[in-house]
Amino acid sequence: MSLYEPLLRNVLWPAYEGGLRRRDTPRYLREYAQTQWLSSDAIRDLQFKRLKKLLTWCEREVPFYRDRWAQMGLSAGDIREPSDVALLPVLTKADIREHAEALKAVSHKDSLAYKATGGSTGEPLRFGYTRESNDRRVAVMWRGYGWAGSRMGRRTVFLWGGAVGEPTAAHRFKDRVYNTVFARKLLNSFAMTEANLASYADAIDAYRPEVIVSYVGPLVRLAQFLVDTGRRVARPATLIGAAEALHPFQRELIERAFGAPVFNTYGCREFMLIASECEHRDGLHVNADHLLVETLGADGKPTEHGTGEVAITDLFNYGMPFIRYVNGDMATRFHGLCACGRGLPLLASVDGRKLDAIRTPAGHVLPGEFFPHMLKDVPGLARFQLVQRQLDRLDLSIVRGQGFDDASLAYIRREVAKVLGESAELHCHFVDDIPLTRSGKLRVTVSELDS
Repeated sequence: MSLYEPLLRNVLWPAYEGGLRRRDTPRYLREYAQTQWLSSDAIRDLQFKRLKKLLTWCEREVPFYRDRWAQMGLSAGDIREPSDVALLPVLTKADIREHAEALKAVSHKDSLAYKATGGSTGEPLRFGYTRESNDRRVAVMWRGYGWAGSRMGRRTVFLWGGAVGEPTAAHRFKDRVYNTVFARKLLNSFAMTEANLASYADAIDAYRPEVIVSYVGPLVRLAQFLVDTGRRVARPATLIGAAEALHPFQRELIERAFGAPVFNTYGCREFMLIASECEHRDGLHVNADHLLVETLGADGKPTEHGTGEVAITDLFNYGMPFIRYVNGDMATRFHGLCACGRGLPLLASVDGRKLDAIRTPAGHVLPGEFFPHMLKDVPGLARFQLVQRQLDRLDLSIVRGQGFDDASLAYIRREVAKVLGESAELHCHFVDDIPLTRSGKLRVTVSELDS
């Protein structure tokens, strides 16, 4: 460990985050560092206590929940034990779009910050959150990544989606300072092609990171290149896969290429880090002291066995609470305790986050996340689906909402052209609806090419 790591973690970061910025993230990080070691029963008790407090708040402050529960003859007082949460209805993306204002707590409406999801189900979503919620999410992220050896100040390469559009000079300067302080280097995975894979290996060699954090798809492609060519790069201590399902054969390939262990994580923009592997890598620990994560069967009731639809409650976003929010993912629970001794429950796997990669004659391979990432901020874009049926053609179906205009379409064409050039034609189609799959899902990126 370098001397800089403890200096950043124990002196510089707390002074900046807690002192200058007056954020409570350092305090929350200390809190979560302790609660992870509680027994599983103690964590369930703590989780339910926090849930009850949130439900009481929602009944008093959030019109959407107060009215919906009253229509069902329910009240916060009816949730007397953890299993009673199944009495509450789930929250869908359609609910959020239709009732966005009513989902905001009356006393917090004017103080919320906002983010947009990447629309990995084809429907970008804007949501509000409180400062406490954000600070806690950052603390949980540092805890979970820390299990994989990603400590604050440790040299890290992020093989991640680059900025879409032209960032301002001030934004670029801020990013440079941030990345320097935290010893990070960003490599834009959206620019990766068959022809430039060696340059990514060169960049890793030059920076010599101890940690690599990456979308799974680009990391697998780079690993395959290293194995196929016999190329060796500076060996990191650990790698972290994110944003996509990490399959066992992919983990084996990455570890063979880089000579280091790979850790799996599960998160989404609405909540940040939901679950992650510890040093034993025997399932993903759910951040149950921060979130309530359920898996629901086909009947909509909680299930402990087999794959189920994920429903998540943020226990600390009092500004725009998401209670039993179904985000379109599927997961399987793990039964038993981890040898690490943490009382946090486990997921055996995350089963429903695989998006098709897009290929072109020029050798571009775009991870499925590119299009949700690029399209999330397009005004008036209600839903979309990109389908590739032949190598040199992409078909983008667009469901227009209020605010979509010629500038929105021009933006889409311009940003896609930046990445693909003239190697593939983009055909945009305006449609009234986008059909679901037989399983009831909307696949946002579909490749029908032979693998």
